[in-house]
Amino acid sequence: MPRAIWQGTVIAQSDRTEVVEGNHYFPPESVDPAVLRASSTHTTCGWKGVASYHDIVVGDAVNKDAAWYYPTPKDAARQIAGFIAFWKGVKVEA
Repeated sequence: MPRAIWQGTVIAQSDRTEVVEGNHYFPPESVDPAVLRASSTHTTCGWKGVASYHDIVVGDAVNKDAAWYYPTPKDAARQIAGFIAFWKGVKVEA
């Protein structure tokens, strides 16, 4: 079962991830909400739409913008609406 780990803490785990461009997108209910802090960062992907970000916070450690999601993706990426992906040192084990 895929899981995301940062700072030795499992921050997400699900057997229902969606893999897009090599990234596992986790259903929002499978991510520990205690580790997510809203960020004001947004980026745009030509085919997925506008991404929003979260900082990951574990203890006193903060990983800025290490989680992203598409709240309202374009039709081509509708299967990942609201699902959360990780980067910046977050290890995803599949």
